Amino acid sequence: MASSLDAAGEPIPTSAVLMSASKHIATRCRGENVAFLKCKKDDPNPEKCLEKGRQVTRCVLSLLKDLHQKCTKEMDAYAGCMYYNTDEFELCRKEQKEFEKACPLN
Repeated sequence: MASSLDAAGEPIPTSAVLMSASKHIATRCRGENVAFLKCKKDDPNPEKCLEKGRQVTRCVLSLLKDLHQKCTKEMDAYAGCMYYNTDEFELCRKEQKEFEKACPLN
C-alpha cells in the first residue's frame, strides 16, 4: 500500500483506513452520525442535511488524524493488511490487536 497520507500530511480515508478505524469512528463520531441519520429520516430533501454530513466528515477526518499521530505504525500496519486482504477483518486480527492495544477505544 502506498502512503496513507496526502501531500499535506492529512490521512487519506481509503476503504482500508475507514474499515480499520471503524470501531473508533463508531465510538467517537456517534453523535454526528446519529444526527445525520435522523436528519435524513426526517427530511427527504438531501440538501437539508448537507451540514450534518459535513460534521460527520469533519469528525472522521479529525479522528483519523489523531489516530495516525498517536499510533502511526500500528494504524499503517492494520490498514495495509486490510488493503492487501480486501478489507477482510478475519485475515488481519493480529494487526487489529496491535492497533487496538496502541490506540484503545475510549
